[in-house]
Amino acid sequence: MLDIILWIILIVVVVLILAAILMFNGLVLLRNRVDNAWAQIDVQLKKRYDLVPNLVETVKGYAKQEKTVFEEVTKARAAIMKANNVQETAEANNMLTGALKSLFAVAEAYPQLQSSQNFMMLQEELSGIEGKIAFSRQFYNDSVLTYDTAIQQFPGSIVAGIFGFKEKPYFEIEEKSREAVKVSF
Repeated sequence: MLDIILWIILIVVVVLILAAILMFNGLVLLRNRVDNAWAQIDVQLKKRYDLVPNLVETVKGYAKQEKTVFEEVTKARAAIMKANNVQETAEANNMLTGALKSLFAVAEAYPQLQSSQNFMMLQEELSGIEGKIAFSRQFYNDSVLTYDTAIQQFPGSIVAGIFGFKEKPYFEIEEKSREAVKVSF
């Protein structure tokens, strides 16, 4: 009888250890998926970052008096380079998005700029990058949702607590970025 009880205890312990290993590996997979999703956003933001100076120079050639708009774009671009985490990057990205909206609003006031082949090509390229950023941001946020849910739900929360898995932040747009751009001449 004692032999059977020891075997049952041994089987339960082995099952619990296997379950913990599977949960740990699942959390590692989810964490790596979040990190990969962030890397994809970073790639698209870098493409946009590299495109912005060309866009600004093209618009500058036509709209020299719009100095404040160019300064905003430059300041936002610099903020992206200084960003060290998801929150700072999201804030800098929101700042650049707002500055680019202002830049395009200024560009609308210059018909000769609107018909410039170089400007149209840069605008189209930026539009494509913006779409990729939106998709990458959605994928990242979906990955964060899955990961955060896994480390908050029982029994994953126990394994996550033991091994130090922490929640990841969402890449969010600030309320100010959702407003329409107001431009006055």
